[in-house]
Amino acid sequence: MMISNLGTKAEETFTKQQRWNDYPPEQHLSSSLLFARRMSHLREPASRAFLDGIAAVGLERDSLPDLEQLNGNLEPITGWRALPVKGFLPANAFFACLSVRRFPTTVTIRPLDSLDYVPEPDIFHDVFGHVPMHANSVFAEFLQRFGTVASRASTESETAAVTRLFWFTVEFGLIEEEGRKKVYGSGLISSHADCLNALGPNCAHEPFDLDRVIATDFRIRRPTAAAFRDSVSTIGLARGTFPRSRLHEDLLPTSNDRARMHARLQPVERVIEASFGTR
Repeated sequence: MMISNLGTKAEETFTKQQRWNDYPPEQHLSSSLLFARRMSHLREPASRAFLDGIAAVGLERDSLPDLEQLNGNLEPITGWRALPVKGFLPANAFFACLSVRRFPTTVTIRPLDSLDYVPEPDIFHDVFGHVPMHANSVFAEFLQRFGTVASRASTESETAAVTRLFWFTVEFGLIEEEGRKKVYGSGLISSHADCLNALGPNCAHEPFDLDRVIATDFRIRRPTAAAFRDSVSTIGLARGTFPRSRLHEDLLPTSNDRARMHARLQPVERVIEASFGTR
């Protein structure tokens, strides 16, 4: 399926075949070790939506994910598919994919000697961290709506605003289940250290506020110091961890940009409030 927002030439630039049969044994071993390590820890702190999603999409420990097989399980549930790509996509291309329920997925895997961290996304982070949540109908709806809104960002500051919302929810989101904080954001799901930090005493939690979220800068690979939160039920999206850092005025949207982007994000905020049980 062509991503209509991108066009054929652009899609050919970003996408690639997975070629699952070409992975050598050591790469399957990397995936197996990562899966086993994270699942041994996540049974307790992970959200029920994530744990249910693992089973729904058929992720297993034994080998690297086969995206065609995974999509065969996922697409009938919510219409989402993992789209194999060559690496980072420009923001507008990434958001356009989300708007049609396609999630750009890197097909490389970190080597055995770098299991704890690699600076670039890999198939473990993209599939294990993200895709199980795509089997949840409420999250699936939010992510598509977010992509539709974000793909209309027309200025650098608007793009920064929607990127922050993505970071503080989809990447580093927390939810509340039965009165306990749980993780669902992919960065917390895929990283043991980030998960422990986000749920530990060094990470404060503050009420979620859309204006604050889209105005708050973040730094990759800086330990989380605080988290936006609100009261949510069963499945929630209105939480996202973020590093507390000095806000640089040149990185923040202008008042006009913020007003325009806030208006565009209103449907997303309503999904958070209505669908995720904000009280």
